[in-house]
Amino acid sequence: MLTQQQSPKKQDIVYPESDGKPMADNTEQFRWIVMIKENLELLFAAGPDVFVAGDLLWYPVEGNSSLNRAPDVMVVFGRPKGKRGSYLQWLEDNIAPQVVFEILSPNNTLTEMGKKFQFYDRYGVEEYYLYDPAKADLSGWLRSESQLQVIEPIEGWISPRLGIHFDLSGEELQIYGSDGGKFLTFVELDRLRQQEQQEKELAQQRAETEHQRAETERQRAEQAETELQQEQQRRQAMEARLREMGIDPNQL
Repeated sequence: MLTQQQSPKKQDIVYPESDGKPMADNTEQFRWIVMIKENLELLFAAGPDVFVAGDLLWYPVEGNSSLNRAPDVMVVFGRPKGKRGSYLQWLEDNIAPQVVFEILSPNNTLTEMGKKFQFYDRYGVEEYYLYDPAKADLSGWLRSESQLQVIEPIEGWISPRLGIHFDLSGEELQIYGSDGGKFLTFVELDRLRQQEQQEKELAQQRAETEHQRAETERQRAEQAETELQQEQQRRQAMEARLREMGIDPNQL
């Protein structure tokens, strides 16, 4: 776990690791938070300096423990992976999360979401995505000229930081990674893993069957060759015997 030590002058300030609020208000919101967070983890698994977190309190200013937000998902480039109780920006080379996601629930108010937008805009978020599962509605903002500007159109948009793109042509949002792979739930990932395993086993069975068939053909060819050699030896022995008897086999 990364050591988070405050400066001596402000070491008595406590930065809570929980805001007392639930991660999600319903199963649909939770599903989207987990899916986006975990698929981003997979997408950047090989990158040691890409930190992905879900529902983690972010404190942008040292000395102000009341100034914080817990994005549903946040991505920080330039910071190592690792366990954290909260994201204390001044202990993270003062790097703000570059990308944040929020998933709406019926309990979210316009005032609440407006305050979140102002927070992300003020403290340096480069890309902000807001998805409403109930309406299959995605909104996005990209930092331009020191402030977040709305992304229009969002359909087919490719995130400059993440390389992922968004598809709103179906009944719900589809997200695709830079490798073209679709973001999947744990259940879908497991089904895909099982399918790949079954295909692997079938391919192995086909290879073994082909090997057995080739081995059988080889054995048959060797048997035929042995029988031919035996027949030639019998014929040569018979011809030799006939010559011993004064009979020319070629005259028969």
